[in-house]
Amino acid sequence: MAHGQGDYRILQEAALRDYLAGLPDLKALLGGEPASWAITEVGDGNLNLVFIVKGASGGIAVKQALPYVRLVGESWPLPLSRAHYEYLALSRQAALAPGLVPALLHHNETLALTVMELLEPHIIMRKGLVAGTRYPRFVDDITTFMARTLFFTSDLALTAAEKKEAIAAFAGNHALCKITEDLIFTDPYRTAEQNRWTAPYLDGLAAALREDMELHVAISRLKLKFMASPEALLHGDLHTGSIMATASETRVIDPEFAFYGPMGFDVGAVLANLLMGYFASAGHERAPGERREFETWVLETVDQVWNEFSRKFLDLWRSEASGDAYPVSLFTGQKGAMRLEAERQAYMQRLFTDTVGFAAAKTIRRIFGLAHNIDFELIEDPRKRAISEARAVRLARGMMVEAAAFRTIADVTGAARKLRDWQPELSG
Repeated sequence: MAHGQGDYRILQEAALRDYLAGLPDLKALLGGEPASWAITEVGDGNLNLVFIVKGASGGIAVKQALPYVRLVGESWPLPLSRAHYEYLALSRQAALAPGLVPALLHHNETLALTVMELLEPHIIMRKGLVAGTRYPRFVDDITTFMARTLFFTSDLALTAAEKKEAIAAFAGNHALCKITEDLIFTDPYRTAEQNRWTAPYLDGLAAALREDMELHVAISRLKLKFMASPEALLHGDLHTGSIMATASETRVIDPEFAFYGPMGFDVGAVLANLLMGYFASAGHERAPGERREFETWVLETVDQVWNEFSRKFLDLWRSEASGDAYPVSLFTGQKGAMRLEAERQAYMQRLFTDTVGFAAAKTIRRIFGLAHNIDFELIEDPRKRAISEARAVRLARGMMVEAAAFRTIADVTGAARKLRDWQPELSG
């Protein structure tokens, strides 16, 4: 890891060009004269500057953290240390899930700047889903990523001392956790200045959320689990906007929200964003029914993501367990092996229940909170958008308040399928 000299400064195009020209390895990778490099700022996220730099012989991606939330501005300051945690997370993920994150080329702690391989022709998966694109590699890749990064950073694989040191390494990322705690688990359920929704159509639904005490209890339990259950190293923001994909490759990016938390939060985030893509799909139709095959693929993908993740996680537990949890010496002989296997299945059922709840929380925040997603936002007709969103919220409330009714992933996709053509009552 390279540590730069001097104080932090925001690098715009000219300063970035000079900085990169002073790094021999990167200069050689780009090729040609620095003056000829094409530099484009492409950051469409909520927090950072992102540049694509192309030279005569290659390209790179450069990400620099800003000292505030880009979406809001300087009125919302944010520590630059998140770039350190992102670099640390990417490094660990690269070791645990090789080939599934972008290669790290350079890091400057002082400038909160990281240089990574340029992913081409990958696109943000969320954009592909809006367009109706299918990703045949996605299930295998994302389930390998989640199973390996979650298992190998948990008590099932680590000694107690290793795990506590790992928790400590990420404990300082609390400002990013605070964003999650507020924007996902609190604000959408109360009057908050930054909340927004598809008005006036969802005004009644927004008001109902603020009065729904069963939902408030359910989201508060999930918030407590998020704050108090350091089960494994989470990506912390694992949605389809943090995945770049082609038909043959998948890369997970942007783990700046990384911390030790409940595994179901990451798994639930993936499932929630697929389900939102499913419900949004009808709003992107140009002719009735033209996206039905794509929607079938999305729900099949939801089923497969949970089932494959569960299978891979259990396989790792059976073959790679070396942590201090569930000591092998307590489960000897055939009787012990059978009882431990039954406990593994019970563990996965608890993890599934967490996943269902967190998926619901991630859905509701994208419809009533500050940060929305383009799955819904790019539906031009606001009434159509509101219908798609109301269907998603109907499912999410059920998943959160009646989590026990969802025993399998087929229960989730079955409920989603039934809501595909449900006509909600809208306000306005």
